[in-house]
Amino acid sequence: MRIRLLDGLTSVDPDAWDALTGDDDPFVEHAFLLALEASGSVGEGTGWVPMHVTAWEGERLVGALPLYEKDHSYGEYIFDWSWADAAMRCGVRYYPKLVSMVPVTPATGRRLLVADGVDRTAVVGGLLEGVLEAADQTGASSAHLLFLEGAEKDEVIAASPFRPRLTQQFHWHNEGYGSFDDFIGRFRSSMRKQVKRERRKVAESGLAVRVLTGPELGDEEWAVLPRFYRDTCHRKGSHPYLTRAFFDQLRQRVAHRVVVAMAYHEGRPVAASLNFEKGAHLYGRYWGCTEEWEMLHFELCFYRLIERAIDRGMRRFEAGAQGMHKLRRGLLPTPIHSAHWIRDPALARAVGEYLPREAMAVQIQLEELAAHGPFRRGGDGGSG
Repeated sequence: MRIRLLDGLTSVDPDAWDALTGDDDPFVEHAFLLALEASGSVGEGTGWVPMHVTAWEGERLVGALPLYEKDHSYGEYIFDWSWADAAMRCGVRYYPKLVSMVPVTPATGRRLLVADGVDRTAVVGGLLEGVLEAADQTGASSAHLLFLEGAEKDEVIAASPFRPRLTQQFHWHNEGYGSFDDFIGRFRSSMRKQVKRERRKVAESGLAVRVLTGPELGDEEWAVLPRFYRDTCHRKGSHPYLTRAFFDQLRQRVAHRVVVAMAYHEGRPVAASLNFEKGAHLYGRYWGCTEEWEMLHFELCFYRLIERAIDRGMRRFEAGAQGMHKLRRGLLPTPIHSAHWIRDPALARAVGEYLPREAMAVQIQLEELAAHGPFRRGGDGGSG
């Protein structure tokens, strides 16, 4: 087995890469990662420089790990700013560092992409060695594998000097719901009535709401998506990581993974959420609007997508980072796993002592938040 570091995906056969990616994660597919590269959303000057780790048996690709050299900590959503600050105060250079995730995409998924029918333990070990080799080549202070599936986190910790970290997001999980009404029928009465009021506001607004896949979108819809994205970034004071060309690349390469919940006023698009789906998983990513409409955000970003997930028998819907407002709408606190390696011994020791305390606090928070979710407890289930 040979380990090779690649500065981009143009040199990898798309079918060979996608054979490693599994059934439910659209973001680690060759087309999505290449769309980021080809559009200039990642690469030189962006702070996300591709340095993908690949494993080969002869000419066969048997393993891969998306990896990026970074000179900042933006767009990761599992934050290490305090670590960077501590390093600076101690005279330790923190950048560059290495990050394995899909850039600016806080979605859980596979990082260790391994072919079927090979020695997985050997390939995983080779990929992790490749990460440390990349760190040596770049002089990186650290390596961070973010938004890992739980089983992959365990593999990484068992096979390498990486340390585990626990954070949290809000996810929706399908508990065998037959319909959206069945879903909210399990809410406490007050919460169920709130959802119905919010949906009624949109239904009575005069807006037409449609859920469309990428191939169903017309030129007007595709043209408005980057405008919505940039408008949201400007409103929130964040940098628009994705270029205009990225949306062109989406249409060209990844349209079959795209799901858009779009609102029209007098035939004109006025708001939309851009989402992605594959297999049993649905992922909410970007929201934008040109006009403010009461409760429209909840309809386009949560309710229409949960309906779609139920109708299609999907198991999980992730709606992105942060957002306590998601809890009242049936997205429950969910543990998020990552793994971290730090070169400097003193900084590694300090972070290593901090991580278990942080994990304990997160676990307590998960339990407390779950107790305040919308679902019935003790028979509070009157009709609403």
